[in-house]
Amino acid sequence: MAMTQAERSAKTAAKRKAVQEEELRLRVRPGTKQALAELMQWAGLEEQGEAMTLMIHHLHGLGPDKALPLLEVPRHEITVSPTVARRLELAYNREALRITHDD
Repeated sequence: MAMTQAERSAKTAAKRKAVQEEELRLRVRPGTKQALAELMQWAGLEEQGEAMTLMIHHLHGLGPDKALPLLEVPRHEITVSPTVARRLELAYNREALRITHDD
Protein backbone atom coordinates (compact mmCIF):
# COMPACT_ATOMS: atom_id res chain seq x y z
CA MET A 1 0.00 0.00 0.00
CA ALA A 2 1.29 3.48 -0.88
CA MET A 3 2.27 5.92 1.84
CA THR A 4 0.14 8.98 2.45
CA GLN A 5 1.57 12.46 2.05
CA ALA A 6 1.77 12.80 5.83
CA GLU A 7 3.74 9.54 6.10
CA ARG A 8 6.14 10.62 3.35
CA SER A 9 6.65 13.98 5.06
CA ALA A 10 7.30 12.29 8.41
CA LYS A 11 9.79 9.90 6.81
CA THR A 12 11.61 12.78 5.10
CA ALA A 13 11.68 14.79 8.33
CA ALA A 14 13.09 11.82 10.24
CA LYS A 15 15.80 11.30 7.60
CA ARG A 16 16.77 15.00 7.70
CA LYS A 17 16.94 14.89 11.48
CA ALA A 18 19.09 11.74 11.42
CA VAL A 19 21.70 13.35 9.16
CA GLN A 20 21.44 16.71 10.97
CA GLU A 21 20.34 18.49 7.81
CA GLU A 22 19.50 22.14 8.34
CA GLU A 23 17.93 24.65 5.99
CA LEU A 24 19.85 27.85 5.38
CA ARG A 25 18.08 30.79 3.77
CA LEU A 26 19.76 33.47 1.74
CA ARG A 27 18.25 36.68 0.44
CA VAL A 28 20.09 38.15 -2.53
CA ARG A 29 19.84 41.10 -4.87
CA PRO A 30 19.62 40.73 -8.65
CA GLY A 31 23.39 41.05 -9.22
CA THR A 32 24.16 38.21 -6.82
CA LYS A 33 21.42 36.05 -8.31
CA GLN A 34 22.80 36.68 -11.81
CA ALA A 35 26.34 35.78 -10.68
CA LEU A 36 25.07 32.52 -9.16
CA ALA A 37 23.11 31.73 -12.33
CA GLU A 38 26.23 32.25 -14.44
CA LEU A 39 28.34 30.08 -12.12
CA MET A 40 25.69 27.36 -12.33
CA GLN A 41 25.62 27.61 -16.11
CA TRP A 42 29.42 27.37 -16.35
CA ALA A 43 29.38 24.26 -14.15
CA GLY A 44 26.29 22.71 -15.73
CA LEU A 45 24.39 22.73 -12.43
CA GLU A 46 20.64 23.09 -12.18
CA GLU A 47 20.05 23.40 -8.42
CA GLN A 48 21.08 26.49 -6.48
CA GLY A 49 21.55 24.51 -3.28
CA GLU A 50 23.96 22.14 -4.99
CA ALA A 51 25.97 25.04 -6.42
CA MET A 52 26.24 26.78 -3.06
CA THR A 53 27.16 23.55 -1.25
CA LEU A 54 29.92 22.83 -3.77
CA MET A 55 31.25 26.39 -3.53
CA ILE A 56 31.37 26.23 0.26
CA HIS A 57 33.19 22.90 0.28
CA HIS A 58 35.67 23.91 -2.43
CA LEU A 59 36.35 27.25 -0.72
CA HIS A 60 36.86 25.48 2.60
CA GLY A 61 39.19 23.03 0.90
CA LEU A 62 41.50 25.88 -0.08
CA GLY A 63 42.38 26.44 3.57
CA PRO A 64 42.51 29.74 5.41
CA ASP A 65 45.45 31.27 3.53
CA LYS A 66 43.79 30.97 0.12
CA ALA A 67 40.14 31.20 1.18
CA LEU A 68 40.25 34.31 3.37
CA PRO A 69 41.20 36.73 0.55
CA LEU A 70 38.13 35.50 -1.36
CA LEU A 71 35.92 36.30 1.64
CA GLU A 72 37.08 39.90 2.07
CA VAL A 73 34.28 42.40 1.61
CA PRO A 74 35.07 44.73 -1.28
CA ARG A 75 35.27 48.30 -0.07
CA HIS A 76 34.62 51.31 -2.25
CA GLU A 77 37.44 53.80 -2.16
CA ILE A 78 36.31 57.39 -2.32
CA THR A 79 38.71 59.84 -3.87
CA VAL A 80 37.95 63.55 -3.97
CA SER A 81 39.45 65.54 -6.80
CA PRO A 82 41.21 68.83 -5.95
CA THR A 83 38.40 70.77 -7.64
CA VAL A 84 35.71 69.09 -5.55
CA ALA A 85 37.82 69.48 -2.40
CA ARG A 86 38.14 73.22 -3.06
CA ARG A 87 34.39 73.60 -3.65
CA LEU A 88 33.63 71.72 -0.44
CA GLU A 89 36.07 73.91 1.47
CA LEU A 90 34.47 77.08 0.06
CA ALA A 91 30.99 75.83 0.93
CA TYR A 92 32.16 74.95 4.44
CA ASN A 93 33.69 78.41 4.90
CA ARG A 94 30.53 80.14 3.62
CA GLU A 95 28.39 78.12 6.03
CA ALA A 96 30.77 78.87 8.92
CA LEU A 97 30.56 82.59 8.15
CA ARG A 98 26.77 82.43 7.93
CA ILE A 99 26.51 80.69 11.29
CA THR A 100 28.82 83.17 13.03
CA HIS A 101 27.01 86.08 11.37
CA ASP A 102 23.62 84.77 12.59
CA ASP A 103 24.87 84.50 16.18
